[in-house]
Amino acid sequence: MGILSRMIPTEDASARKREIEEKLKQEQETLSFIRENLEKSDQLTKGMVSILSSFESRLMQLENSIIPVHKQTENLQRLQDNVDKTLSCMDHVISYYHVAKDTDRIIREGPTGRLDEYLACIAKIQKAVEYFQDNNPDSPELNTVKARFEKGKELLEAEFRNLLTRYSKPVPPILILDAISVDEELEVQEEVVLEHLPEAVLQDIICIAGWLVEYGRNQDFMNVYFQIRSNQLDRSIKGLKEHFRKSSASSGVPYSPAVQTKRKDTPTKKVPKRPGKDDVLDIEIDSYIHCISAFVKLAQSEYALLLEIIPEHHQKKTFDSLIQEALDNLMLEGDNIVSAARRAIMRHDYSAVLTIFPILRHLKMNKSEFDSTLQGTAASTKNKLPTLITSMETIGAKALEEFADSIKNDPDKEYNMPKDGTVHELTSNAILFLQQLLDFQETAGAMLASQESSSSASSYTSEFNKRLLSTYICKVLGNLQLNLLSKSKVYEDAALSAIFLHNNYNYILKSLEKSELIQLVTVTQKRAESLYRELIEQQIISYKSSWFKVTEHLSEKNMPVFQPGTKLKDKERQIIKDKFKGFNDGLEELCKTQKGWAIPDKEQRDFIRRSQKTVVSEAYRAFLQRCANISFTKNPEKYHKYHPEHVEEMIEKLFDTSA
Repeated sequence: MGILSRMIPTEDASARKREIEEKLKQEQETLSFIRENLEKSDQLTKGMVSILSSFESRLMQLENSIIPVHKQTENLQRLQDNVDKTLSCMDHVISYYHVAKDTDRIIREGPTGRLDEYLACIAKIQKAVEYFQDNNPDSPELNTVKARFEKGKELLEAEFRNLLTRYSKPVPPILILDAISVDEELEVQEEVVLEHLPEAVLQDIICIAGWLVEYGRNQDFMNVYFQIRSNQLDRSIKGLKEHFRKSSASSGVPYSPAVQTKRKDTPTKKVPKRPGKDDVLDIEIDSYIHCISAFVKLAQSEYALLLEIIPEHHQKKTFDSLIQEALDNLMLEGDNIVSAARRAIMRHDYSAVLTIFPILRHLKMNKSEFDSTLQGTAASTKNKLPTLITSMETIGAKALEEFADSIKNDPDKEYNMPKDGTVHELTSNAILFLQQLLDFQETAGAMLASQESSSSASSYTSEFNKRLLSTYICKVLGNLQLNLLSKSKVYEDAALSAIFLHNNYNYILKSLEKSELIQLVTVTQKRAESLYRELIEQQIISYKSSWFKVTEHLSEKNMPVFQPGTKLKDKERQIIKDKFKGFNDGLEELCKTQKGWAIPDKEQRDFIRRSQKTVVSEAYRAFLQRCANISFTKNPEKYHKYHPEHVEEMIEKLFDTSA
């Protein structure tokens, strides 16, 4: 066991040794292989280094040969480019020397029908001018192209004028009337467009104007523009006025036949006819009112056109100049209307002031739009309308006040009094005048307010103006009442005086009630209606007193007392005879006289007849009944001339000149 145990480790050691020796041998073989490969690698590396060194040497030789060639080629290319550029510049420069010749025909023939081509030619000329100014300012060519440029600009200005002149036409009156018309039944209004120039022409004009501003350094064309357009604006308004007069004279319908509409900004009612006047003045008023509206619409349209053509910083000034002639003519016409009214007032023709009311109302209604249209114009331009309005308000207020005074001071002339006691001309004219104010209440109130002291200026409201007008109307009516009372004293017959006052008071009351005058009067005089009724009743009572001299004979005064069958004394019989005679004579005289008097109001006439018939008839019947059984004469038919029915018939014929 011991020997065996020692032998095993020895065998293992031998085996281990052999294994190590084999590995060592393998490692040595590997090492030898690596050495061989390293040697080969070194040889290859040396060979590669040798090749690269040779390549580098050759490359350097090549570079030394190519670079000079490349530089030479580059220089040649640069020279070639310079030559090309020089030739191009020469061609460009030479072209400036040929511009005058090349553009001569087109410039001579002008821009008409070839504006784009013409502007292209002028652009060439302009560039030539700039070239010679920068590079050869002393050359004769500069003067040539400068002259050609000025000629081209001159022809462009002429073309601008010619296009405007040829195509600027007055707007047809019918188109203007359609443009200012308003159809109250339509919720959405279809705006009428006023086309002043054909679109193609407008674009040419805009193009020329733009060139003249940018390159022509010329503002004269703006003067040309406003002069031509100003003339067309004025002609348009004058054409409307002429159309208005002709169509009104022939048919009475001055509106456009294409659009029959209502115009809410113009009076729907004509000024009522004045006594003895025809309607020529009404036509003039309507014509002026429509021309005012037309001016606003046309001026707005002109401004819209001007914005496309005139440079921004010249627009307001050019527009101001453009509208002056038409505006001045309108203001002059307005001043003439004021002057005519002033002359009429001096003749005491106060109804002439009514011509001012519809015009003044229209001017004030359209003042805000007028002011908006003239915004940006000179103060003198903007002040023209307010000045005219002030003039109209002043002369209107003067006329109103003088009219009130004329009613108060109208003289009591016997020959001017109605012989039948009917309504006096002063009354009918005064009421007519006041009724005509109804259509212009706000205007008339503002007229009166314009003359108030400045301390009341803050109170100038619609209600304030209405109270002023009410006070004025009450003043006129008060003056009229006083004058009528004075006139009534011209009559020698108190009964006729009463009938006269009755007729006039009744006419005034009925006129107030039939119109809105009564509402206006009661603003400051609440009892106006009842006061007039009291006055009327007083005159009826005064008239009835004229019958006392008839009915007093029928009274029991001095009537003898007798017993049936008793014979009357001569004195007593004479008293009864005198009573009959007094009644008969008085009845005949009154009926004969009062038959020629007049009470135009049928209701009042019938009432007074009926009332008087009842009073007289009842008194007469009672008298006859008292005398029925009295024998006071052998000829009773001589005294008992009328039966009660006959008396009633006679009274029924009072105030009836045809009976």
